[in-house]
Amino acid sequence: MPEFITDLHLHSKYSRAVSRDMDLEHLDEWAKIKGIHVIGTTDFTYPAWFAELKEKLEPQENGLLKLKGSKNDVFFLLSTEISCIYTKNGKGRRIHVVILAPNLQTVEKINAQLSWRGNIKSDGRPILGMDAKELAKIVLEASPDCLVIPAHAWTPWFSLFGSESGFDTLKECFEELSDQIYAIETGLSSDPAMNWRLKQLDNKQIVSFSDAHSPANIGREATVFELPKLSYQNIVKAIKKPDEKNKIAFTIEFFPEEGKYHWDGHRNCDIRFSPKETLQHKGICPKCGRRLTVGVMYRVEKLADRSEGEKRPNAVPYKSLVPLQEIIGEALGQKKGTKAVNLEYDNLVKLGKNEFNVLINLTENELKKITTPKITEAIIKVRNGQLKVLPGYDGVFGTVKIFDLDESLEKKQAKLF
Repeated sequence: MPEFITDLHLHSKYSRAVSRDMDLEHLDEWAKIKGIHVIGTTDFTYPAWFAELKEKLEPQENGLLKLKGSKNDVFFLLSTEISCIYTKNGKGRRIHVVILAPNLQTVEKINAQLSWRGNIKSDGRPILGMDAKELAKIVLEASPDCLVIPAHAWTPWFSLFGSESGFDTLKECFEELSDQIYAIETGLSSDPAMNWRLKQLDNKQIVSFSDAHSPANIGREATVFELPKLSYQNIVKAIKKPDEKNKIAFTIEFFPEEGKYHWDGHRNCDIRFSPKETLQHKGICPKCGRRLTVGVMYRVEKLADRSEGEKRPNAVPYKSLVPLQEIIGEALGQKKGTKAVNLEYDNLVKLGKNEFNVLINLTENELKKITTPKITEAIIKVRNGQLKVLPGYDGVFGTVKIFDLDESLEKKQAKLF
């Protein structure tokens, strides 16, 4: 059965802190470079961007869209992210929600409803003072073919299970609409195995997308669908009611330790704690005396009703990868984005067809024919999980090391393993 790589949560040039290159032309080209078959349009609620979507994208028979004039085999799927900030049950909530829509007409209905309830012109990812359940109701009334997916479900500040703003259960958030929430997104700081520890998620699909703010970062997380034919409806089937014909084959994940909210701590105090250390300090920073920012692992441990390593029923496999530019950079001893790294990246993508083909499919012998022994070794090490990560915390990304670690990192790593 054919497999299709998708990245459906990212942001356009109209969102805060996003590259000006996040336009349709760059997304189309970078999806080809990465090997992504379906890319999210992003930010469809923003009026100027939606006008561009209508002008530059052409609907296809399969329910997806293509960039007019492009020769790339890349499809777009209408998507956006909404930030809901509100009070519920006496507690402030800040939750991000990803929406997937089947056509431009449905998007127009959603945008009209949301424009009456808040300022959708403020940002590509608008902040609305409305209950996530009410948002879901509006979206599903616009079309039952829409999907509502809680975004990066574990990050502390803006998520369903966030330690600072979320709920303990999905039903607490979406109430009677919970059965119509068919999936949650892992986010960079969690992986499927961490989500398997909650029995309440056993009947929900686990998806992963990049939440990219620049073209080079698209696909850093992705969901791979196994479908008889690529179409919007088949993607929806694979999420709502998977079967042998339409299903998620696997997800592509960051190593979750690399996410910037994996462990707990205070970045200003340079304090990074494991959940066990946080408990020992009663959640208080030993330097400034304030509450620590509690990360994803602590929150998972608090809500889990399965032991670590235990699989849920019908668990979908996943592959944890490091982006190719980062792998090349470490092998060459240079930073991502330098001239030498970019040249080798372009060479590998050209000879290896695309980034995902290089990272996942090419054999060791095939890699040796198109790149250096050191880069080949690094790619194989990542595939086998033979690396070390100093966990991210309080908004600071974790650090991946494929080769030798310095002494200080080794000491820190001893706490993780």
